[in-house]
Amino acid sequence: MIKKAFFPVLLLLLGWALFISPTVKEVAAGVAILLFGMIMLEEGFNAFVQGPLQKLLRRVTDKLYKSLGLGFITTAFLQSSSLISVITISFLSAGLIELHAGIGIIFGANLGTTATAWLVSIFGLNIKVSALAMPMLAFGILFVFQKTKNLKGIGYILAGLGFFFLGIHFMKQGFDVYQDSINLADYSMPGFWGLIIYTFIGIIITLILQSSSAAMALILTALAVGQITYNNSLALAIGANVGTTITAIVGSLTSNVEGKRLAGAHLIFNLVTGLIALVFIGPFGQLVDFISSSTGIAPDNYPIKLSIFHTVFNLTGVIVMVPFVNPLVKGLTKMFVEKKKVDKIEHPVYLNQSVLAYPQTALRALLNESKRLFEKATFEIVAHGLNLHITDIVGDEKLKNIIRKSNAELDIDIDELYYNKVKIIYSKIIKYATLAQSKFPLLPKTMETFTRIKLANRNIVETIKSIRGLRKNVNHYMLSDNKYIKKEYNEMRHKVSRVLREIHITKEQKSPELHLKRLEALKEKANKSDVLTNGTLDKLIREQKISSVMATSLVNDSNKVADIMKKLIETAELLYIDSDTLISLSEQEEVAHG
Repeated sequence: MIKKAFFPVLLLLLGWALFISPTVKEVAAGVAILLFGMIMLEEGFNAFVQGPLQKLLRRVTDKLYKSLGLGFITTAFLQSSSLISVITISFLSAGLIELHAGIGIIFGANLGTTATAWLVSIFGLNIKVSALAMPMLAFGILFVFQKTKNLKGIGYILAGLGFFFLGIHFMKQGFDVYQDSINLADYSMPGFWGLIIYTFIGIIITLILQSSSAAMALILTALAVGQITYNNSLALAIGANVGTTITAIVGSLTSNVEGKRLAGAHLIFNLVTGLIALVFIGPFGQLVDFISSSTGIAPDNYPIKLSIFHTVFNLTGVIVMVPFVNPLVKGLTKMFVEKKKVDKIEHPVYLNQSVLAYPQTALRALLNESKRLFEKATFEIVAHGLNLHITDIVGDEKLKNIIRKSNAELDIDIDELYYNKVKIIYSKIIKYATLAQSKFPLLPKTMETFTRIKLANRNIVETIKSIRGLRKNVNHYMLSDNKYIKKEYNEMRHKVSRVLREIHITKEQKSPELHLKRLEALKEKANKSDVLTNGTLDKLIREQKISSVMATSLVNDSNKVADIMKKLIETAELLYIDSDTLISLSEQEEVAHG
């Protein structure tokens, strides 16, 4: 509601500003062109995000210093802390990285965003950027019209940089024209209240532009032509730093609890950093003067001095906050808790809108949710449907002993368990997989991976339905006075429980692919376990050991058990053995066809 109301208000304010002062149009156009350039930059870098950057984010986050470095380098290179925030929230929501790593990336991104100030102050304000922008736009558009994704990405990056520099040119030109009619520096405010008010103005500017980089470009340009004073520009820079947290907060609204924790960390970091900068603005100013004089920067080169200040207080924020990352994680974990449903119905944990930002995060989230459904619901329903306990199956006791002792009917309702623990999650998995397939122009390997995930989940549902159909006869015949039919049904229970135990062992291993042969061997046994084809049924009937009614039940249930075993094994192979390979192949294919 707030966002919807904000847009028409912004339109009215812009219209009013243009009406009372037509000279504002140059500055407004410059800001618009610069923002459009940043949008094109994001579009361009997104062409490369689905491959190398995603691998980098997933692998180089095992140490905090690596996460910090990654956040700094990628943001400085991409010129968009917003893009890094969105990617990080997507990866965190999909379960690809831990909260510690996400916080490290965000801290590093805050430091990396200072690169924009240096880009503007060194290049944008000291050379004729319009001359630099035109060739970039010309070459960029040529690349944009190419068919391959990577060439398009290069085109968007070149055009984005062109528009970025062109926006700075128009803003500078606009402030020069505006200065003929009014000088904003006349409204400067020294002292404490000037610091507070201009910090607040910096926050508002960043909220309106939705980009701290764009806000800093505007502030530096105004400072370069003397439209604002140096002291007020320091406060505006602090405000821009605080205001940028809105991107992470908005991005977290559609994420899970982990995304909200990350947005909370982002907000806390920027508030603490901003507060430090405000309290120690005097010492920071002296430090900036010292660095400037030591490096030969002119005392009146305020854009460079503002860039130094922007870097110094962000670096101080990182140094201050890094030792408190662990307490911060604990605090945010307590503050943002996964809401427990008042009913007994299970809901997805990994599936939310933020994971649909990229196909690979969608794939990972779907795989994690599928694993969760398989482990938490399917194991329980299959085991309990056979009157066995999960703790016994995953333990060390011999399964034959467990089967022999487990001869009491468990009080469960499979239909109720399916509705409470499976139905909603299954429907969401199918929905998100379909949305991802329709949202992205996917290549064959990636499309195949999405399809296999859906097939694996269909296996899960069909397995539960088979157990429901099997349970009545299991309850009846496992206590039968006929020792032969009792033995056959206990053998069925033993076969399924053996598959469950092997799957549990496989998922616990660091190299689950080593257990592929054992799973394949069990699948082969499942193919040969049908009593109708292996001679068991004929022998029992011929020797008159079971009745015709028992024989009918046995032949039907034997086939169900064979099917259950195969579907369990096939699902486990996808979720624990093939998943990384499939995703890796889809990533390689997307990059190769870029």
